[in-house]
Amino acid sequence: AFYVCFSAVCGDEFSILRSPQSVIFRDGNWPIPGERIPDVAALSMGFSVEDELSWPGLAVGDLFHRPRATVLVTVKGVDKLTLPVKGVSYPIENAVPFSLDSVANAIHTLFSEETPVVLQLAPSEERVYMVGKANSVFEDLSVTLRQLRNRLFQDNSILSSLPLNSLSRNNEVDLLFLSELQVLHDIASLLSRHKHLAKDHSPDLYSLELAGLEEVGKHYGEDSQQFKDASQILVDSLQKFADEMFNLYSGNAVVEVVAVKAFNSPLTRKTRSILQSSQSETDNPYNLAYPYNYNYSVIFNIILWMMIGLALAVIVISYNLWNMDPGYDSIIYRMTNQKIRMD
Repeated sequence: AFYVCFSAVCGDEFSILRSPQSVIFRDGNWPIPGERIPDVAALSMGFSVEDELSWPGLAVGDLFHRPRATVLVTVKGVDKLTLPVKGVSYPIENAVPFSLDSVANAIHTLFSEETPVVLQLAPSEERVYMVGKANSVFEDLSVTLRQLRNRLFQDNSILSSLPLNSLSRNNEVDLLFLSELQVLHDIASLLSRHKHLAKDHSPDLYSLELAGLEEVGKHYGEDSQQFKDASQILVDSLQKFADEMFNLYSGNAVVEVVAVKAFNSPLTRKTRSILQSSQSETDNPYNLAYPYNYNYSVIFNIILWMMIGLALAVIVISYNLWNMDPGYDSIIYRMTNQKIRMD
């Protein structure tokens, strides 16, 4: 069983498209600060956050059954995107740029040995970040604008099945918008070939940023037929993508949409190489502890019981030495006494 919620995204809103029963989003008109959206994603996955989030939209839920994946799609340049079924959505207060880097780092740190799937992608900016098994699963995913254009004109692309209506195959703006929809289709298609990754114990993270609809609005105008058709096509594609991802994870995934007309400030990102080794920070002004490692309990038990065993051995040996009778218990004394008698 699962909790299904589709929503109407109107003017900077955070909406839940799919959510399992273990993650409870309350229905209400509670504003969510834009900078706290990554914290909502982290808490829904069972991770802790630095600052407490006093937002009533997210309930505690089942602490022992956390979702195996979180999918967050950010749609830029739209103030209303009506999804077919009414569900849970929340207004965004102070729509500032955000990223799920903190959630990705938490997953990469806690589950590094299990190599979970972490994919962050912004096709229009050619920005991609993959960690763990995502490198092998999505190695054929088109990420550059040239690759995206070529992908659209292949035989199995969405152009063969998608009703374009007023959109054109010969316009670069339209092709950019359609290429982002192709990425959504390819992510679900590639993951369906590796279904075992959706059934492991490590959580996966997908963060996608779509700016194609914004470019369509700038080029044709938001009152144009092209913008209306593109909005409807995007709604249908998001609904299909949410259904596919939710089903691939057997109903244990959270699929979210953030619709933002315009961000209030540019996004400043801290980037790092995928292959960069983790380095300990020498500057620690808050005197924080080192990140918890899952081998800690194993090492602790080995050292604990070894020390207890050694301590017991020392006590037993010391007790026996203290109460030893040199004339009967020690072979040294017995042999010495016999030699004295013979002499």
